[in-house]
Amino acid sequence: MKKILSLEKRNAVLLRMADLVRQEESILISANDKDLNSFESDDIAMVDRLKVNKKKVGEMVYSLKQLASLNDPLHVERFQFTHDNGLEISNKTAPFGTIMIIYESRPDVTIEAAGIAFKSGNKILLKGGKESLNSNLVLVNLWHKALESCDCSKDWITYLNYSREETQKFLEKPTEKLDLIVPRGGERLIAFVKQHAQCPVIVSGRGNNFVYVSHEADLQMALDVIINAKTTKISACNAVDKVIISRDLPRKMEFLNLLLQSLKKHNVEILTDAKLAGLEGTSEMADDSVWYEEFLDYKIVIGQVPDVEEAIEHINTYGGGHSAVIITMNEEEANTFMQSVDTAAVYHNASTRFTDGGQFGLGGELAISTDKLHQRGPIGLQHLVTNKWYVKGNGQLR
Repeated sequence: MKKILSLEKRNAVLLRMADLVRQEESILISANDKDLNSFESDDIAMVDRLKVNKKKVGEMVYSLKQLASLNDPLHVERFQFTHDNGLEISNKTAPFGTIMIIYESRPDVTIEAAGIAFKSGNKILLKGGKESLNSNLVLVNLWHKALESCDCSKDWITYLNYSREETQKFLEKPTEKLDLIVPRGGERLIAFVKQHAQCPVIVSGRGNNFVYVSHEADLQMALDVIINAKTTKISACNAVDKVIISRDLPRKMEFLNLLLQSLKKHNVEILTDAKLAGLEGTSEMADDSVWYEEFLDYKIVIGQVPDVEEAIEHINTYGGGHSAVIITMNEEEANTFMQSVDTAAVYHNASTRFTDGGQFGLGGELAISTDKLHQRGPIGLQHLVTNKWYVKGNGQLR
């Protein structure tokens, strides 16, 4: 394991990187244009994630500066105990060591995820997808310039320009010690990494998020939340794919008609379950397997359940373990829902689009984990650490 850089060094690299990204904006966008022009796919979510424009560059710069302003996540004491025999025992945060990040399409991961891993004192190996190679190589070159300008070794951040076969070989027999792997991408990528990795993997999971509209919902609020969660960024894992409404919802048909009209304005394809089949402009979903799907597209399913207990069971059966919402004015019902739904984030009267490290006050995120170990939901700077026990004595024997 490399000697940990001081906080001052780490922050200096992050701030220098922010300056370089801003200075080289036109070179980065030009490289990204090459990636976009050679990307042959009609997957609108992948294209959206791949694209780098001035707005996204601004977000990269902001995330780097914000990271530099945050407290050091290392050497934080989490537990302290004095033994009867005088031993002073404490537990403090420590870096993992070497973290490999495997990701598809998103050049901003080369900034945000690498930045969080670096600030946490880790060495980073980046393996981006071939579709974003030109963009990623520009950004890694800037990381190396930032490191060198602060008298740090370039090998704190390394880009692995590997084929799928080379990646598999590296995962199965790493040529250096790997302490943690974080895959960022679709289910095939995640399955590939979990199959071949020889060290712990944090799964940055799928979405397939649900909104439940209770019979005590504010209908305008429900409408606004669903439209926001579905249409503002369909490529995001925190977008909504499924809406289930209470069977006893007052003015149910009026609400459904308004919802359908609003979704159609955004060109959203609308599927329904059998209970709501026949609504104008919708089609009934083929079978129950559709409930499991994450769409990453202008597509939504609307269904109906008898009550909150059925809604909870339905979400826990089909949801992706990411985010779920209840729209209700009944606090007791909301508490039942939030305590019982098995997702990383649960919401009462708000959009799932807030499931994000920056929005949750973490200063960005490495990933949004749907695993339960070691951290669930957005993984920020303070979570990208392991721990170490410090035991100080003066000759104690057991």
